[in-house]
Amino acid sequence: MYRKLVKLSLALVYLVIIAGALVRMTGSGMGCPDWPKCFGYYIPPTEVSEIEFKSEHDYEKGQVIIVDEALQVAATDFRSGDTYNPSNWNTYTKHDYAIFNPWHTWVEYLNRLAGALAGIVILIMAALSFSKWKIKKRITLLSWLTVFLMGFQAWLGATVVYSVLSPVKITVHMLMALVIVAILLYLMQLTTLNTSSKFKNKAFQSLMFFAIIFTLIQITSGTQVRQLIDEQIKLLGYGTNQQWLENPSLTFYVHRSFSILILLVNLLLWRQNKKLSLGFNKMNWIIGLIFAEILTGMAMYYLDFPVLSQPLHLVIATLLFGFQFYILLEVLRAPKKAKSL
Repeated sequence: MYRKLVKLSLALVYLVIIAGALVRMTGSGMGCPDWPKCFGYYIPPTEVSEIEFKSEHDYEKGQVIIVDEALQVAATDFRSGDTYNPSNWNTYTKHDYAIFNPWHTWVEYLNRLAGALAGIVILIMAALSFSKWKIKKRITLLSWLTVFLMGFQAWLGATVVYSVLSPVKITVHMLMALVIVAILLYLMQLTTLNTSSKFKNKAFQSLMFFAIIFTLIQITSGTQVRQLIDEQIKLLGYGTNQQWLENPSLTFYVHRSFSILILLVNLLLWRQNKKLSLGFNKMNWIIGLIFAEILTGMAMYYLDFPVLSQPLHLVIATLLFGFQFYILLEVLRAPKKAKSL
């Protein structure tokens, strides 16, 4: 049961990554300007009239309305009069973003729901991990570390909103998701019987380690390229996608060229795995993911960002990291191959 929950937790974390990628693609990061609620509601508004001042209306403490392009938060529970009374409201001070877009609001809200669901399942997983305490204490400790990191990740999500989508905080938020993925993969490995015919090779192990580092560098530089695109969107608008990369930065060219190095390193790993019969069959998935990643990157550049190309590009990169890290764990656990006489 515990291992099934680890797998479910991993799947849900990837669901959150997918949801986050959709939030980024649609520009919905500020769809809910407060946190953890959305405009002060557990279920967000669907129409602008819901966040406009209403006379003779019962407001609850914390509910948010927009007045003169500023967020106002109900100071306490009260019933409004005929006109807006500033004494009943506090100006929202964490940022000055006050735009309501129902589409953006619900995309961001669903992202938060996915995060909450993943957090609940991981908490249940951690509770069940006490059954493993006498067998492997690491399982219980890492399970509860994952709970803590999910809470930390939620806090990071709040700081991203409060900073009005700071690029640095978005990058840290993304990398923290990969840390959680890595721990869940390690927990999967710890609860798997080592019955497969895989063999350790020092050169393969070292090269896989560097391949993972290269992937992390590429993901980080990718978030910086995305920031360039976000700036172009703010300047030119969403209907001008053919112009977003007309004047790319040096980071874009480094990101594009670095993909060649990543492909070559992983092809070398694939060749070593075949040549030495090491048995790491997931290398085939890695090569497939890299080609898919390159194709989505080319589609964005040459076909002017087709629908879903951006979230696919990010999700494939995180899947690539997951497969690479899991293979590294398999390598570390595998016995050395006996020399033939």
